[in-house]
Amino acid sequence: MSMNTQGRVTSPEASTFINVETVSGNKGLAQRELLIFEVGTPRRSGVDFPDIKGTKTRLGGMERESEIGLPGLSEPEVMRHYVRLSQKNFAIDLGVYPLGSCTMKHNPRLNEKMARLPGFADIHPLQPQSTVQGALELIDELADWICKLTGMPAVAMSPKAGAHGEMCGMMAIRAALDAKGADQKRRVLVPESAHGTNPATAVQCGFSIDSIPATDDGRVDMDALKAKLSDDVAGIMLTNPNTCGLFERDIIEIAKLIHGVGGYFYCDGANFNALVGRVRPGDLGIDAMHLNLHKTFSTPHGGGGPGSGPTVLSDALAPFAPVPYVVKKGGTYSLVENTDGSESFGRMTAFHGQMGMFTRALSYMLSHGSDGLKQATEDAVLNANYVQASLSDVMSPAYGGVCMHEALFDDSFLAGTGVDTLDFAKAMIDEGYHPMTMYFPLVVHGAMLIEPTESESKAELDRFIAVMRSLALKAKAGETEMFKQAPVHAPLRRLDETRAARKPVLRWRAETE
Repeated sequence: MSMNTQGRVTSPEASTFINVETVSGNKGLAQRELLIFEVGTPRRSGVDFPDIKGTKTRLGGMERESEIGLPGLSEPEVMRHYVRLSQKNFAIDLGVYPLGSCTMKHNPRLNEKMARLPGFADIHPLQPQSTVQGALELIDELADWICKLTGMPAVAMSPKAGAHGEMCGMMAIRAALDAKGADQKRRVLVPESAHGTNPATAVQCGFSIDSIPATDDGRVDMDALKAKLSDDVAGIMLTNPNTCGLFERDIIEIAKLIHGVGGYFYCDGANFNALVGRVRPGDLGIDAMHLNLHKTFSTPHGGGGPGSGPTVLSDALAPFAPVPYVVKKGGTYSLVENTDGSESFGRMTAFHGQMGMFTRALSYMLSHGSDGLKQATEDAVLNANYVQASLSDVMSPAYGGVCMHEALFDDSFLAGTGVDTLDFAKAMIDEGYHPMTMYFPLVVHGAMLIEPTESESKAELDRFIAVMRSLALKAKAGETEMFKQAPVHAPLRRLDETRAARKPVLRWRAETE
């Protein structure tokens, strides 16, 4: 009997986990770490500040009368605390991050270096425009790249996230309809395979939602779409490739049908990373589309931001674009910041967008060139199809044929095993992998959505595939208890997720309280 590096018994007669506890709570390089409130004390600090003298308070009797109670640590304790916490986090720099739809791809370090250059990192949005000409030129050049890659005449750079970009596109559509006096057009068609934020965004803009079902092959049901067309249709919000990882083959016909009833075509561009260099959305009849710079152009993703969702607009919608936007006249760049004499629907955000994300995205574009961006797209699609083909005999692809940038499986291969999608995902954690996206899209039962991105080499994908195959075979072999116990090697064992959602502990209290 022997042990492998995961602490698992490898003899054929036993397949249980051995979970050895240590006196320290540490396990090799994985250090046990308590909450900062438990390891720190208000009486300890890594810095000393002298009392401020000669100043008068402006708090009007609201001064604090007792210690604030925040924990204090010495400098080495602070460093160790956060380093230890970082070791409990999975990261794209650690391994394959197969989240479908989210596109967790490598962030080139060159991008980070460029974003930290003086003149980009240390400027302020309220500086005189004459002092930030380089930054304005960068925004203008990035906008030019985006327009050329999408085949669209205009782009709004200020939206700060994907959903914010959706809002921009739908606000432009609402403004265009209002300008025509088309008050009756307030119904938006949303396919079941669209991103979940699409219907929410349309409702926020004053539209009602009418769902379009999918066919058995995961695409828009064209007969159902045609049956819902009438004079009150404001437009459609369609994701392409859709959330099933499939290209909507009838997209040009869909555009013609929507335009035929006087509506506008909003395309969710979250999955543009499967199209760059191969298809220009403007050639498909699209009127508005947001781009997630983190998904397609490698800016950081996660932690709640900072996001960036530039939104391209067709000739029909360009006059309604929000301010501010950059213009160049006589070699000088400036920001148009008011709506006087224009049809712009106004301002969406305080300033002009996420400068750091703009810098990173343009660095990515310039370092790849148009040919490199096209290759990145092709590699992303190739990797996804490699994963799907390599697992299709032991797992169950949700739809037949080739996929685009992500492979979608349902849970039918687990039928009768007692193992469900959540159990399978927890077992992946023990194998050192972040789980794929689970239970999304909702149209697929027990969905497992895997997006390898173009960042991963064949060797890394082969390791990931080997693990997924092994887990699938173990589930089918009846090793149900292993899945129900997982994860056993993570810093925390499996939580009662229902209880955690219904009775979350949001505040730490000392035992003496």
